Amino acid sequence: MKVKLFVLLFCITIVAGSCGNKKTGIEVQGSELQAAEPVADAKMMIIAKLTIKPERAKDFIEAAKDIIQKSNTETGCSYYQLFQDPYDNSKFVFVEEYKNQAAVDAHFAAEYFKAFGPSIGDMLVGAPEIKVVTVGKEVVQ
Repeated sequence: MKVKLFVLLFCITIVAGSCGNKKTGIEVQGSELQAAEPVADAKMMIIAKLTIKPERAKDFIEAAKDIIQKSNTETGCSYYQLFQDPYDNSKFVFVEEYKNQAAVDAHFAAEYFKAFGPSIGDMLVGAPEIKVVTVGKEVVQ
C-alpha cells in the first residue's frame, strides 16, 4: 500500500512539475497534496460509470444517442460524451462538462434526463457509479 501511494505521489509530482507555472487546483509540496480553494461558479463535470448486460450493449448505445444529442444542445453543457471500454464492451462511461452548478441542475431537471434512467433500467448490471466534481480554476503565474 505504501509503495502504491509513493508511486502515485511520484507520478503526480512529475506531472505537476512538467506543467511549468500553471496551477490546476492541486499543489504538490514535498509529499503532501493540498486542494485549492473552491472556485465560485466553477465548471462542473460528471463522470458516470455503468455496466450493461453484454447482450444489451447495442440497445444501450442506441438508447444513449438521444440523451447525448439533447444534452449537447443544453445552453450550459460544454460537452456530453459516451465512451465504451475497448476491453470489456459491457462497461461504459459518460463524461460531461457544464458551465456551472446551475447548468447541472438544469440538466437533471430535463424530462429526457428523467426518462433515461427508467428506459435503461433493465439493461444495467448493478447501480451506476456517478461522481459530480468541480473543475478547479487554472491560474497562470
